[in-house]
Amino acid sequence: MSNPGDLNDTPIENKAQLVALLEEGAKPQESWRIGTEHEKFGFVLPGDRSGREAFSPPPYAPGGIESLLEALKGNGDDWQAIEDHGKLIGLKGQGAHKGESVSLEPAGQFELSGRPVADLHETRAEMDAHFGALREPAAALGLGFAPLGFQPLWSRDAMPIMPKSRYAIMRRYMPKVGSLGLDMMTRTCTVQVNLDFGSEEDMARKMRVSLALQPLATAFFANSPFYEGKPNGLLSNRAHIWTDTDNARSGMPPCCFDENFGFEHYVDWVLDVPMYFVMRDGEIRDVAGASFRDWLAGKSQSALEGLTPTMGDFEDHLTTVFPDVRLKQFLEMRGADAGSPAMMLAQSALWVGLLYDPATLVAAEALVREQDWSSYRALRGAVPTQAMNASFPGGLRALASRVVALAAQGLRARGLGEESYLAPLEAIAAGAPTQAEIWLERFHGAWQGDVRPIFQEASI
Repeated sequence: MSNPGDLNDTPIENKAQLVALLEEGAKPQESWRIGTEHEKFGFVLPGDRSGREAFSPPPYAPGGIESLLEALKGNGDDWQAIEDHGKLIGLKGQGAHKGESVSLEPAGQFELSGRPVADLHETRAEMDAHFGALREPAAALGLGFAPLGFQPLWSRDAMPIMPKSRYAIMRRYMPKVGSLGLDMMTRTCTVQVNLDFGSEEDMARKMRVSLALQPLATAFFANSPFYEGKPNGLLSNRAHIWTDTDNARSGMPPCCFDENFGFEHYVDWVLDVPMYFVMRDGEIRDVAGASFRDWLAGKSQSALEGLTPTMGDFEDHLTTVFPDVRLKQFLEMRGADAGSPAMMLAQSALWVGLLYDPATLVAAEALVREQDWSSYRALRGAVPTQAMNASFPGGLRALASRVVALAAQGLRARGLGEESYLAPLEAIAAGAPTQAEIWLERFHGAWQGDVRPIFQEASI
């Protein structure tokens, strides 16, 4: 979302401007970078001196998320405050952290958006530095952090609410369009990698391959088998949540699989996704449900009366669509649960390997075209429950082995020694349990039916 003062107020005169915005993302291969974003749940450490219940989610204030942001910000040399109506809601990196940002999901899930880096070794170093910087001030506040796909213990009503204007609009609108949107907002965490493209053709190929294989990624990274303290028959409850959040703006848009898919097709899809908000005079205005396409056409809509659509409005609107792979001026892979640092690195390694070596990308596209696109849509519906045991023509683990082998091939072609980061996926493809299955074994064994140990065992 645009920050006040950053909004591009260029009026939109025609759809070609919107297409051109996406086209501007194309870069030569030597300029392709890797951006990794990851979220984690905060929890109160046992023995907290304030008397808060162990493992409960920390509030915004007092002694919670706001205080942690203040501690990380320090004197402002490394981080600049991001505020919403005077409330600290994030940090923008300066100096050595330039290109990074720290933001909050609706219930205080703590997110690092990493800077664009050249290789996965830099991704690992950035991740290690972030976790290292977080531990001491968090511990001083009696807090820990655990990257899990879905809040394993606490109800939706028990989750705190962060003071971000955008989220207030979403909370009002979500129940109108799906039964699980508020759970998505408050009780899920993900990890995603953002990758570049070289041309419209390259973007389309990467979109088709990555969108088709997102259900496989969901299976690989399944890490949310608990609901309010008990197993609920799912391995990725986070992925299940997305099946009934807001299907007009999420999932696998059919247009992306069209043979002639390009920037304009994506723009057309986005224009028909209902709006959430616009920013004017530093304030977010609730226009939830309004049509961006009708706004461009000059049709009367009471919420938008007297407002001219700008490029900044469209840039903000792009952030309010949630397909499994999202196109902006780069591609965002969005199908994975948050998980252990090794698994989060493996997620970035998987997609870098598949998409950044041209020969491997061609081979990956040939592989996914062995099945009809409908097979991948069906797989998306099966993996929240079954993960790697889901039915797929020829077997899902067989597909997984071939995909991971291609990713390793692509990483070897880069010649940077990054292929070792795929080791967790190689093991799962060969039959090892997913993170979710490991937690279920612990729950029924060493934990003796008590889910609370997951917080400290998953803690970063």
